[in-house]
Amino acid sequence: MTDAQTKKTSLLLLDDDQFLLDMYARKFKNSGFEVEAIGGATAALQKLRDGYRPSAILCDLIMPGVDGLEFIEKMQAERLAPDAAVIVLTNTSQPADIARAKSLSVAGYIVKAVATPSEVVEEVRNILQRQRTK
Repeated sequence: MTDAQTKKTSLLLLDDDQFLLDMYARKFKNSGFEVEAIGGATAALQKLRDGYRPSAILCDLIMPGVDGLEFIEKMQAERLAPDAAVIVLTNTSQPADIARAKSLSVAGYIVKAVATPSEVVEEVRNILQRQRTK
């Protein structure tokens, strides 16, 4: 993905951990992405219902209230941002969570604990590049 393509890429970042949300938002912004960082699934769903259409959605799984998988299910059921690449960015590597995410056709699954922020950005770029060439 070229810098010009990255600069046009909007990203919805969803995580209830404010420190990680701020850190990833800063990392993606510094890498040329337009970032909308939201700390809860209910607020993220409302943002999408209001018409926000990001290129990609990075979503944590473990969140209070509506968790990440429920968020993805609701988003898909309502056909919110149908063209966005949905990428799970979480600390859980439980096979059941990975299988359920894959059953929801996520574009990628990244475990925070095994990837540096720079590696996360690079993996998101790779996923988006694959999406564009489909």
